[in-house]
Amino acid sequence: MDAPRHDNPFALAPRGDNPFAKITDNIARIAEAERPPRAWYIAFGVSLTLLTLFLGSLGYVAWVGIGAWGNMMPVAWAFPIVNFVFWIGIGHAGTLISAILFLLRQNWRTAINRFAEAMTIFAVVTAAIFPGVHIGRPWLPYYMVPIPNQMEMWPQFRSPLEWDIFAVSTYGTISILFWYMGMIPDFATFRDRSKTTIRRLAYGLLAMGWRGSSRQWHRYERAYLLLAALATPLVLSVHSVVSFDFATAQLPGWHTTIFPPYFVAGAIFGGFAMVVTLAVPARQLFGLKRIITIDHLELMNKVLIATGLLVGYAYGMEFFIAWYSGSMYEGFTFVNRLFGPYAWAYWTMITCNVLAPQLHWFKKIRRNPWATLAIGVVINVGMWFERFVIICTSLARDFLPSSWHYYIPTALDYVTLGGSFGLFFTLFLLFCRYLPMVAMAEVKAFHPSVLAHAHASGHAAHSHGEIRN
Repeated sequence: MDAPRHDNPFALAPRGDNPFAKITDNIARIAEAERPPRAWYIAFGVSLTLLTLFLGSLGYVAWVGIGAWGNMMPVAWAFPIVNFVFWIGIGHAGTLISAILFLLRQNWRTAINRFAEAMTIFAVVTAAIFPGVHIGRPWLPYYMVPIPNQMEMWPQFRSPLEWDIFAVSTYGTISILFWYMGMIPDFATFRDRSKTTIRRLAYGLLAMGWRGSSRQWHRYERAYLLLAALATPLVLSVHSVVSFDFATAQLPGWHTTIFPPYFVAGAIFGGFAMVVTLAVPARQLFGLKRIITIDHLELMNKVLIATGLLVGYAYGMEFFIAWYSGSMYEGFTFVNRLFGPYAWAYWTMITCNVLAPQLHWFKKIRRNPWATLAIGVVINVGMWFERFVIICTSLARDFLPSSWHYYIPTALDYVTLGGSFGLFFTLFLLFCRYLPMVAMAEVKAFHPSVLAHAHASGHAAHSHGEIRN
């Protein structure tokens, strides 16, 4: 199953017995090829179409107001905030794979960390759009930033929505720095292999004068370790802050202390599902089966089992907390989720997030790329429904029965949701085409031949200094 296809223009090229040259060729040829595969053009065309619809829908909403969506009272937060929390959650796996697994010396991360980091950045960019549009006046989002403005007004720092500004902007900044710094050695490889002046100049500017000296490697590794240490707390803090948007409210179903760890576990769960969703087509399309192996997919699927169990435990604990609180409003909210008008959404969430990942207990399914892809897509659907259930079921039926209402999304809501995927996949496909989608230097550093040499010489193979392209 993992043998390279001979008709794939990106299949691993023979380069004698030098494994490092093979790795470089296999990854660099993706950007160096004159034309990407036809499937890339098809995917890019679909994504660009969705992106165009997305921009058009946002422009229409800015022109006529957010009433064009299905938002109404009492469900004032609907698809826009559901999409915001969903995309912020998607971005968590990249930082987890890159930073936390790096600090824990999990070498298997090297094959997948680069596009996981890119996924993080593109998901944060997509997520950041929705709060700005949802305020109703998207030309005034700078009011949420603590800078002087013409109204001489300052943000309300006691508002969790204001905390989002700091959490998401910090997370995005650190993620971009971490992602870019990891690519510097690979940009130098692209620069040295470039055959045109424009490409050589572009990659040369991005490489920032990298020559691979021992001094550069030493400073690079120290800085990379420092950024990993800075990024690690963000995995816990960012989605905890997002959960405060709900937990600090008095609304039944939101006012609970389980939300921060519950949201973090769900974000890692959904983020890893998106990583495997992207990894399976990428390894097939660009001939990366020898780099992103079945073993990598199996390890990620094991993470999905673990985080899926945590999410399922959180679902059960929500009912226990509602019962233990003795609050009739809390109890009614969760019974309403089971049997109320949105029961279809709740049971979809349970099926996708709790039942579907259990298939990975079977090794044949866990090591099957297409089963992995299918379950990853199902989990992403379930994680979107989780945010829908949290937001809409609590808002639609609050304290006053006279204010109850059934939220029905409009066609524009669905266009905006689908268009957000268009933005995400457009950015991701451009990244795959023009930037190093696998960390070549890190893959080489943990190549079996390097590890064997390090073991024989009695020291750990954590230094990249002797790895050459």
